[in-house]
Parts: sequence; C-alpha cells; structure tokens
Amino acid sequence: MEKKKYFTVYRMAVVGLMSALVFACTFIHIDVPVPMSNKVMIHFGNIMSLLAALLFGPVTGGLSAGLGSAIYDLTDPVYAPEAWITFLMKFAMAWTAGMIAHSGNAHGERKGKNILAAVCGAGTYVFLYGCKTVVMQRFVMGAVWQAVWPVVISKCSISLFNAVLASVCSVALMELLRRPLTRAGVFDRLNGR
Repeated sequence: MEKKKYFTVYRMAVVGLMSALVFACTFIHIDVPVPMSNKVMIHFGNIMSLLAALLFGPVTGGLSAGLGSAIYDLTDPVYAPEAWITFLMKFAMAWTAGMIAHSGNAHGERKGKNILAAVCGAGTYVFLYGCKTVVMQRFVMGAVWQAVWPVVISKCSISLFNAVLASVCSVALMELLRRPLTRAGVFDRLNGR
C-alpha cells in the first residue's frame, strides 16, 4: 500500500493562493500611530488567515497565514526585521483555529466549532502579540515598566479589534464558501480522494 503525500501540488497551490489572499488583504489597512513604538494597523489579513485555517486545517492554514503575513512584512521596512516573528505568530493563530475546527472529524463543518476556533485562534494571536510587545519594549528597547504598559495596552487594543473583526468575518465567509467549494470538489482533491 502506497502512502499518500501530504504536500501534493494541489495543497501547495492552495497554500500559495491563500498566502496571496492574506498578503493582499493585509494591504487593506489603516495605520494607527502608537507613541514610543512602531506603527500598528487595523487590517483584513487576519480574516483570510483564520478562513484558511477553518477551510483547510491547521497546517495548510498555518502556512498560508504565516507566509502571507511574513511576505507582507518584508515589503515594509518598519516590519521587515520581525517578519520571522510574524510568521511564527500568524502560523500559531491559524494552527490553533485549524486544530479546533478540524478536531474530532469535524473538518470545519460545524458552525459552533468554527466560532470557537476563530475566537481561540484570534485570541492566541492577541496573547502572543502582547508578549512580543512586552519583550520588545522592555528587553530590546530598554523602556521602563511604566512606559511599557501604555504601549502594550494601546497595541493590544488594536490587535483585539482586529481579532473580533477577523473572527466574525472569517466564520461568515466560511459559511458562504464551504458548500460551493465542496460541490466543486476542492476538499476531495486536497485530501487525495
């Protein structure tokens, strides 16, 4: 019996497409200046990151989210040095969402699990972003704790707004796209059936 490959050409094409959507949707943003820190933005990239995880699972979604976001970071000199950190954090966000949505043979087909998955995935990112901000402000930039917390609060507030927006929109898009993609045979081809 021949073992099926996980990374087929079809799966790599899906990762490429979803990465491109994450990248493009991150360009749709509003910059929010934060004192004593680099800029923060309200954007739509997290919507596509969570959608990739809900539709295609933890690994495919994680790679799509991580690659699309990291490539976006490389286009902006402010974010470029931290592109590898972005890859890890966005991968973790989508991996968490994909693991929950696809656990127990749900395959992203249960609305309740998808809502929980989107919220947990987005929450994972907000937590990691807050931790990164503390480390960067306190230990890399050497700010005193009294200066760190206002930056963390302001940056995490924007990140929390992005999380709520991404959770709501990704679940709504999942509901719209799941049936047409199933009818088109996308999931069968992706899973080698």
